[in-house]
Amino acid sequence: MKKCRPRLLALFCLCCASAQPAAAQWFEPEYLKDQVAAGELPPVQQRIPQEPLVAALLDEQKPGKYGGTMRMLMGRSKDIRMVMVYGYGRLVGYTPDLELEADFLKDFEVEEGRRFTFHLRKGHKWSDGEPFTSEAFRYLWEDILNNEELYPFGLPGALLVDGKPPEVEFIDEQTVRYTWEQPNPFFLPALAAPSPLFMYAPGHYLKEFHARYNDPDALAAIVEEAGTRNWAGVHHRRNHPYKEDNPDLPTLQPWVNTTYPPAERFVFKRNPFYHRVDQNGLQLPYIDEVTLQITSSSLVAAKTSAGESDLQGRYLRLDNYTFLKGGETRGDYQVRLWQSGAGSKYALYPNLNSNDPVWRALVRQRDFRRAISIGIDRQEINQVIYLGLAQGTSNTVLDSCPLYRSEYQSAWSQYDPDQANRLLDQLGLDQRDSRGIRLMENGKPLEIILHTAGEGTEETDVLELIGESWRKLGIMLFTKPSQREVFRERVFAGDAMMALFNGIDNGLPTADMSPEEFAPTDQTQLQWPKWGQYFETNQKTGEEPDIEEARRLLELYFQWSKSNSREDRESIWHEILKIYSEEVFSIGLICGVPQPIAVNNQLHNVPEKGIYSWSPTSFFGVYRPDTFWFD
Repeated sequence: MKKCRPRLLALFCLCCASAQPAAAQWFEPEYLKDQVAAGELPPVQQRIPQEPLVAALLDEQKPGKYGGTMRMLMGRSKDIRMVMVYGYGRLVGYTPDLELEADFLKDFEVEEGRRFTFHLRKGHKWSDGEPFTSEAFRYLWEDILNNEELYPFGLPGALLVDGKPPEVEFIDEQTVRYTWEQPNPFFLPALAAPSPLFMYAPGHYLKEFHARYNDPDALAAIVEEAGTRNWAGVHHRRNHPYKEDNPDLPTLQPWVNTTYPPAERFVFKRNPFYHRVDQNGLQLPYIDEVTLQITSSSLVAAKTSAGESDLQGRYLRLDNYTFLKGGETRGDYQVRLWQSGAGSKYALYPNLNSNDPVWRALVRQRDFRRAISIGIDRQEINQVIYLGLAQGTSNTVLDSCPLYRSEYQSAWSQYDPDQANRLLDQLGLDQRDSRGIRLMENGKPLEIILHTAGEGTEETDVLELIGESWRKLGIMLFTKPSQREVFRERVFAGDAMMALFNGIDNGLPTADMSPEEFAPTDQTQLQWPKWGQYFETNQKTGEEPDIEEARRLLELYFQWSKSNSREDRESIWHEILKIYSEEVFSIGLICGVPQPIAVNNQLHNVPEKGIYSWSPTSFFGVYRPDTFWFD
């Protein structure tokens, strides 16, 4: 990153491209030679951009060779979207050091944190061979995002600053500019996300389904055949780039889906027009095909042990580790332990928006949240369930995060039943029934019904140990599992007292990443869903936050969003983390739980150590699976 004069230009020309391959010679993948010979594809030098991205291999990696099919197992058909996550082709993306770099873009410039100029690669093409130019950005902006029939609720939040959209300029075929009145620090991270903000769309394909470009009668026939209500429904169904469920939709990713759902096996084939090459002039990806076999999630570990997957992390847990290790020789794979990137493996979320007035009044008292947190024996959970390989924590950033301070992680997470009992007594919960269960203000026993998504025995085991700890404090714990959609609806509606779910997704933020997970900004934040809904809907639905510390978190979030100084953003982050930890708005349990990764012995360039997390690493994404190869 080039340094710049104050308040002027922060220039990013970050790309993992080095110089062009010294030999200036491009090599044709064997997989595509017959198509090239038959004239179905142009030769490789005509398929890649004039200045392709030359992939800088990670430490201890080496140039690979072409060929092979990488098999993976998934528990649901909708998991095919993981190929978009793992493939990690983005306009800009994170490096393993969590710095942003250009990818599809040749480079980009950021001025005053509010003006973003994108420079595209000349000669870059979609997977069907059509040019990828600023027209793709124009079509997305004018014909999708600003079309009321396609986007009736307005622009995505990352494109609004103080409720105002950017000024957009399509300067030439290779240059696009977005300018806001104030800084927009959300924009670039949204482009690099696992589920990215798409700023482009293949208009040359989608125009067939758009009212602006079609005869009404012809479009009506398309709508009738598709069985949708209107043309917008057809357009939406055809344009799901993240879901990867339309093989006809051109893409820029390393592999292209060729299987129409529903199916039990999906085949993704190499993108002939992919924009990355290696230092020896081989067009990436090295691997020709990726296949996803859909099976029961409960069978993934067993099938992996039998050698039916070449790269598997999804649906594997630490309690599978011993079993998987035992199958290494038979299955011809190696099990590696990567670091989890979540702030806490699981967290408890007391619902501050509960419909029950007695419970709501109790759970909104900070000392109650503190008491039930220090009343949990995390060391016991670690030893019994995680073999002593993890550590107790609050729901906060990890010790490898640049924002880490030990006091955030240790705040109200040390087992102290004596102090917990004192706090509960001081809250007026000093009366008990014949079973020794504390009585609430209305005389009812303090029985917590905790809702879960019921997705594994591991969380059941964790909750059993928590229940034993709380029983010693005079608190009864009952669990109520349900399907994830039902589970969330109950929490959103205020019908749940407390929930168990994953901890914060991004336990490794930098000062330049949004602190939105620590402020009431999203309905899916289970400790304050109605406050999050209030924010998401611009105060139209939900409830306004009425706890001073929660309001302060929102104020700091807004301050961060307007700051153009990294030092200021870092200071804001630390105040947010301090408040969140001290207030115990969510209750972390265990962090550092290793994630088993099964890797075929013939698959190379997969790191020995890595961070396995949804955000910001997109699981395998930042390690560039297009550079993985089979021996």
